[in-house]
Amino acid sequence: MAGKSNKGRNRRGPQNSTTSSEQAVSSDTLSKDNVTASDTPKVDSNGVTDTAESSGPKSELTEQETSNASSQQKQGDLHLYPVSVKTQSGEKLELQLNPGDSVMDIRQFLLDAPETGYFTCYDLLLHTKDGSTHLLADYNEISEVADITISGCSLEMVAALYDDRSIRAHVQRTRDLLSLATLHASLSTSLALQYENAQSKAPNSGDAARTDVPELDGLGFMEDVSGSLGKLLYSSSKEIKCVESIVFSSFNPPPSYRRLVGDLIYLDIITLEGSKYCVTGTTKMFYVNSSTGNVLDPRPSKAGSEATTLIGLLQKISSKFKKAFREISEQKATAHPFENVQSLLPPNSWLELYPVPDHKRDAARAEDALTLSYGSELIGMQRDWNEELQSCREFPHTTPQERILRDRALYKVTSDFVDAAISGAVGVINRCIPPINPTDPECFHMYVHNNIFFSFAVDADLEQLSKKCAADTNSNNLRGHEATSFCSSERVANEMVHGDIMDSNGKRCGGSSIGDGDIVKESAQGSFETPLAESEQATYASANNDLKGTKAYQEADVPGLHNLAMAIIDYRGHRVVAQSVLPGILQGDKSDSLLYGSVDNGKKICWNEGFHSKVLEAAKRLHLKEHTVLDASGNVFKLAAPVECKGIVGSDDRHYLLDLMRATPRDANYTGPGSRFCILRPELITAFCQAQAAEGSKSEGEASVATDSSKVSGVEAPVGTESDEAVTLDDNQGVTKEDTNKADKESASASVKSCETPEILFNPNVFTEFKLAGSQEEIAADEENVQKASSYLLDAVLPKFIQDLCTLEVSPMDGQTLTEALHAHGINIRYIGKVANGTKHLPHLWDLCSNETVVRSAKHILKDILRDTEDHDLGSAISHFLNCFFGSYQAVGAKLTSSIQNKSQKKEQASHQSSAKMSRGHARWKGKASTGKNISSYMNVSSETLWSDIQKFAKLKYQFELPEDARLRVKKVSVLRNLCQKVGITIAARKYDFNAATPFQTSDVLNLQPVVKHSVPVCSEAKDLVEMGKVQLAEGMLTEAYTMFSEAFSILQQVTGPMHREVANCCRYLAMVLYHAGDMAGAIMQQHKELIINERCLGLDHPDTAHSYGNMALFYHGLNQTELALRHMSRALLLLSLSSGPDHPDVAATFINVAMMYQDIGKMNTALRYLQEALKKNERLLGEEHIQTAVCYHALAIAFNCMGAFKLSHQAS
Repeated sequence: MAGKSNKGRNRRGPQNSTTSSEQAVSSDTLSKDNVTASDTPKVDSNGVTDTAESSGPKSELTEQETSNASSQQKQGDLHLYPVSVKTQSGEKLELQLNPGDSVMDIRQFLLDAPETGYFTCYDLLLHTKDGSTHLLADYNEISEVADITISGCSLEMVAALYDDRSIRAHVQRTRDLLSLATLHASLSTSLALQYENAQSKAPNSGDAARTDVPELDGLGFMEDVSGSLGKLLYSSSKEIKCVESIVFSSFNPPPSYRRLVGDLIYLDIITLEGSKYCVTGTTKMFYVNSSTGNVLDPRPSKAGSEATTLIGLLQKISSKFKKAFREISEQKATAHPFENVQSLLPPNSWLELYPVPDHKRDAARAEDALTLSYGSELIGMQRDWNEELQSCREFPHTTPQERILRDRALYKVTSDFVDAAISGAVGVINRCIPPINPTDPECFHMYVHNNIFFSFAVDADLEQLSKKCAADTNSNNLRGHEATSFCSSERVANEMVHGDIMDSNGKRCGGSSIGDGDIVKESAQGSFETPLAESEQATYASANNDLKGTKAYQEADVPGLHNLAMAIIDYRGHRVVAQSVLPGILQGDKSDSLLYGSVDNGKKICWNEGFHSKVLEAAKRLHLKEHTVLDASGNVFKLAAPVECKGIVGSDDRHYLLDLMRATPRDANYTGPGSRFCILRPELITAFCQAQAAEGSKSEGEASVATDSSKVSGVEAPVGTESDEAVTLDDNQGVTKEDTNKADKESASASVKSCETPEILFNPNVFTEFKLAGSQEEIAADEENVQKASSYLLDAVLPKFIQDLCTLEVSPMDGQTLTEALHAHGINIRYIGKVANGTKHLPHLWDLCSNETVVRSAKHILKDILRDTEDHDLGSAISHFLNCFFGSYQAVGAKLTSSIQNKSQKKEQASHQSSAKMSRGHARWKGKASTGKNISSYMNVSSETLWSDIQKFAKLKYQFELPEDARLRVKKVSVLRNLCQKVGITIAARKYDFNAATPFQTSDVLNLQPVVKHSVPVCSEAKDLVEMGKVQLAEGMLTEAYTMFSEAFSILQQVTGPMHREVANCCRYLAMVLYHAGDMAGAIMQQHKELIINERCLGLDHPDTAHSYGNMALFYHGLNQTELALRHMSRALLLLSLSSGPDHPDVAATFINVAMMYQDIGKMNTALRYLQEALKKNERLLGEEHIQTAVCYHALAIAFNCMGAFKLSHQAS
């Protein structure tokens, strides 16, 4: 329920969610005073002229803004009414409630309040002014029961009876409350606290603080990046113990005669004083019973040792508990509210503390681990994910408030689904869950667990690579790829629907290319079995595309057209696709349920008028064209979707569309063998349509832009902002100024709608093996359209992107932000080689691209090794791989043949026995009998073979020639970080000696976690508000921008709760607005929120987190708290060195900011050292002529000038 908790927090106090201080915010990028390099000139001038230029609008804003906030009720804001609550313990409490709140929301607010957090089992009574009393049921809204807008309403918590389930939940909740593990303290918070304490001690704090600023070891440490690994993690506050242990007693379950008098549970408790108590939990209360030794004595031990809650009882029997519990509550209360909220899908951490903390006994932890069944609760019903998701989609969404409720419900269900899917997938891969079709070949195994359907997808890239090596000569015969079908989970599922799964699987295993045989020229065995493997199994790429397609259709949001919830989980080298179960599919016997599309790759196509009209509606929003295709018998069908998608009617009578691998057309630049799944990105399609429209309607467009932009961005934007990594993209710190242009483009697209220019629609089935009907001209025109879009990518988008990179308009810091920037521009990762070649003259960009290519290639090879590794070898396999990758490991004996070649030879023998159906991804199961011989197959890899494989892979997949010395040129730490994040590895945070032959020990590998891609929806409305706010901010309309961002923040806060990347964005923008308006303290408040959210949602060392620290520093400096500012700068530099390494223009820009701070407190020598260091970096990375280098010279001139060295100043300028 994280989504709701904080809303409560922000409302509970007197401060209403409209006051400026509580207004936090979300944003895409710091467009004005970002610390990123692109904007340094601005920052510098701020630093030097001390925000002279922003003092203008300062005064007017503050007055206007307050009046604005109070007078206008925006759609995101809520009318709140105070309602007093009488708690179970008799205290009084006041909540700010909105009539639309459900009773569940109120319970959540009470759970978050320190005074009532430990009551879990109670009924709520609502007393109204006229004296009537209502019992509130959980799912009611308050407005349905009584009108709280009239004053005089009060709530009362009345103890309810416990039952088996609620008493266990109560014990669980008590354990949570007694631990500080849920508190995620940010370093920034503790720095500020230390600073405050130091200030309060200093007598005349003003002067003392200014002169005595410590020198940071920033400059020196950038050279020793590997040494900084240990500094990333800071151990948070010391754990406070309240009680030795609380465990379920071995007297459980209560004997039947005690059940009849209300005993539910027995607990053994040892207090800090060392006393042991046996506690009985009954339907009404907890009390200490008289049992000692091995016999139950249920009588109460002494009068007065009973309470309705466990914490209440502990406070009575242990004075040390009382004191410690007060400390914990105080610590949680003083923390920032955002540090207490749970984050729904926290990022994997790639570093863990070193030395590894001791693993201590904890009976409660053991109980939890062993009593939970695999990833689902045993008690009560399993959740029907599909029903929950589809009914949430059917919520009404006409008014803003309804949309918020619908978005929140969808967000919650999808997040919970992803969570359940992760634990289920881990269970499937660890073989804890049996398949539902155990008699089929391994690679077709499917699993259903917790109402989620799991199937495997296999990495086709390495298959291709081995083919390439084996059969380079017959490359032309590989065309067979294109023609053969492939089977995804839904396809198998469909066959289950048609009741012939055995038969069809049998047939497919025999040889899937029946009917397509004419295209596959039989020649070398090697090239013949590629299509087989391709057709057998959904590949990595198709699973990715399916997720993107599903997301696009979800965002098109056509009433009556449904998609399944979907997530992709990568773990231990396997890729598992998880989907919600289509109603009725597992029961079979719905032979007529396929209404639309094709199960057998276009041989037989189904069609239905009602279904077609819905698909057509979605197609319009996704720029897909209605077109005609032929089936095998030559019948003509009108489709508005890819042929292989399937429209099915579930047993719930809803229309489902599955298998959306190609929701965008094929990439005409990649039509060769093996590029079946190379499709264009939706962002590109949107951009292309806008570019075409802009050309067509330059003249009439101008007038209509303003009116339509808001309407259209709702239609266009969702498709455009959709990403591979399934996180919203354009909030990447790197994408700086161009974001504002993006908003303009958005509005340009509006003019399309208004000027009746023909809408550009793409036929998704051109350049595929499906037979198109219609005239030759029409087909040619459709092909030309797709060709145009593909060449637009090559001729317009790529050069523009490369130019933006060179001017630092877009400044990605690491692999992830580079990927996001590419995707935001609609460029697929397969073009990364072209980007690298276009940026050869700028070393930091070339390094970034080549490092990303190396990591992606290494990832595929490592996954391949992990798939074949037994459980007990995982640690040593990973450390061995890392040693080959970073060290120089010589292979044992003469096994120097490339692992990939070996694979392809093994493959060929396999195919002779026609067992190609055993997809290689599951070789580890196939090899169970022969475990002996490949016990350490991973040991065959050596540094030489690994790097030659990486080079081959990069050449094949990214058309990128890695230089011979690539091994020496990779940035060790950033590449290590990137690889660990992509594969889910956690290593010890210690200093590694990368010059050693084997830098890693097995003991350094601490964890292997699943990596997830999902399609958790975001709120498009808030997104549009942020876009509008950014435009206003760019035009200097601070008050209007503030209103927009506040509104977006308020909506997001209700939809996703505070722990979300979009919320962080809003906070960053609000901070900027306040900074420009001269309200430093307000800016710091918002910036601090952004920093906490980034640390928890993106990771401690994500570039955005580094930028948050940098901005905090600028704001603190604005308040003259320079020491605190420099400590934040030091952290920002540490984080940048991990993600980008020391050679990056952003590091130079940060150096300039640090120099400005030293200069302002009169430490000129230190300032000069930083400026000279920045100058060296910029000259090396960007060249003499670059604007950033000029900025350095300018800053140096000012510094010399301040020192009175006018001659030097003149030279520098």
